[in-house]
Amino acid sequence: MQVPDLRLVSLHVMLKGDKWRTAAMRSYSSDQLLWFTRGQGRLTVAGTTRGFGTHNVVFIPAGTMHAFDITAPVFGTAVILGAGHDLILPDHACHLRIRDAQDQGEMTVILESLQREFDRKQPAFERAMQHYAGLMSVWLERQVNSHEDALAQSSATRRLMRRYSDLVEQGFHSHDSVADYAQRLGVTPTHLTRVCKQSCGRTASSFLTERKLAEARRLLADTRQPVKDIAAGLGFASPAYFTRAFQARVGKPPLAFRKGAA
Repeated sequence: MQVPDLRLVSLHVMLKGDKWRTAAMRSYSSDQLLWFTRGQGRLTVAGTTRGFGTHNVVFIPAGTMHAFDITAPVFGTAVILGAGHDLILPDHACHLRIRDAQDQGEMTVILESLQREFDRKQPAFERAMQHYAGLMSVWLERQVNSHEDALAQSSATRRLMRRYSDLVEQGFHSHDSVADYAQRLGVTPTHLTRVCKQSCGRTASSFLTERKLAEARRLLADTRQPVKDIAAGLGFASPAYFTRAFQARVGKPPLAFRKGAA
C-alpha cells in the first residue's frame, strides 16, 4: 500500500463560507469521507436527498454530484483523498448513521491520530498515516456491512436517479436537454421528472439547470472568463438566454454576481 495523499479539513471551516458554494450542485475529483460530530441539515448525493445529523458518516466518490443545505452549524472532519490512492473504499456513495458509542469513538480516534501524525511529522509518520488510513477504510467497510445505507440504490427510483446524476455530471457542459438524457436512460421526460421530484424534490430540468448554474457561479467568482464564453461553455443557446436563466435563479445578473463575489 502506498502512502495515501490525504487532507483533513474541519467541516465547520469547509461549510461556513459563501452559502452558494455549499448549496451548489457540484463534484470533486477526489474521494471524500465526511464525519459529522454536530449539526444538521440535508445532503443531496447522486440525486438522492436525505437529512444528516450528529455521528453520521458520508462517503462521496470522486465525480459524484452533491450539495448541502445546512440548517444548524456543522462540526466534524472531511477527509479528502488524492487521486491514485489504493485504499479499499466503496465504489458508490454511502450515508450511514452511527449510533454505537464504541464505533463513534473508534472513528474519532483514527481521525485524531491521522491529524496528529500529519501535524507532528515525527520519524516514520508517513508509514503511520498509511496504517491509520487503512484502519479508516476498514472501519468504513464494517459500518457499510452492518448499517442501513440512506443512499442505498435498492429501488428502481434511486437507481435511475443515480444514473441521471452521473450523466448530468458528465455532460452538463453540453446542449443536451432533459429529453436527451431521458432518451439515453430509456424513459420518458415525464417519468424522469416524476422520479427526480420523488428522490430530491427537484424537477429533472431544475436538477440540470442547478448543475450548470453552480458551475457558472464558480467561474464568475473564481475566474475572469467572459460571460459569453461561460454561457457557450455551459451549453446555453446565447449569452442573453444564460443571463435570463442566471438572474431568475440567483436574483442578479452574472456581472453583478461577479462584482459581489470579488
